[in-house]
Amino acid sequence: MLALEANPYLPLPARIVRIQRMTPGHNVYQLRLADPPAGGAWRHRPGQFVELSVVGVGECPISISSSPTRAGILELCVRSAGRVTDALHHLGTHDVVGVRGPYGNGFPVEAMEGQDLLLVAGGLGMAPLRSLLGYALDQRERFGRITLLYGARTPQDMLFREELFSLRDVEGVDVLLTVDRDPSGTWPHAVGLLPDLLRQIQVLPARTYAAVVGPPVVYRFVLGELLRLGFKKDRILMSLERRMKCGVGKCGHCTVGYKYTCLDGPIFTYWDVINLPEVV
Repeated sequence: MLALEANPYLPLPARIVRIQRMTPGHNVYQLRLADPPAGGAWRHRPGQFVELSVVGVGECPISISSSPTRAGILELCVRSAGRVTDALHHLGTHDVVGVRGPYGNGFPVEAMEGQDLLLVAGGLGMAPLRSLLGYALDQRERFGRITLLYGARTPQDMLFREELFSLRDVEGVDVLLTVDRDPSGTWPHAVGLLPDLLRQIQVLPARTYAAVVGPPVVYRFVLGELLRLGFKKDRILMSLERRMKCGVGKCGHCTVGYKYTCLDGPIFTYWDVINLPEVV
């Protein structure tokens, strides 16, 4: 929030303290704000994003992967897919980048407290959903049962794989993983499409919030399954990322219908977006 209170266009310097290779083309960058008071004042909500900048190259929006319960550290899972992200992948530990934000509304965690959670991620959607997952895990007494469904193309494409494996032994947490195909033949979990996992779970829609993050194809098939299970549209939460640029609702890049994704989102209920064009 500090950047917004001062100058919304001025990045804060942040040092890369750790780089973890996730999959080919995906790294997790652990950042610490260079100014200790700024780091101590940093606050974000699960589901928010930042504008990450590389000096001399530019900036781009990146979802926050870490939970706000982990003070002082900001984690971003970044795919090398453009000029800025390619430049970031050439940096190393101790290098400095710029961070603006946090931006967006985030998940309504206060409304979700006391409820069960159904988290559904496809592909890179696990990166922003991890922030909400970590938040709920760090405050188990505030939430009911957590069910995580995650699908990737292959086992090698699955983000945070070992971390998710370890959750299978946590009481009150159900983790179901699937891949579209398994070239190695050694994958110990499901092989199939993500919506298939929804037919293997038992949830109580009246006391459960569903959070879905993934590419458009995930929404196209998962949302229908959630409605079939009995979820109301205001209990289905979606994260939409639409060409966000300035982060403060000035440039108009992220408008969808009459909504600004950077201000009104990126978290929307299914009810919010059902009448917006080109959303899912």
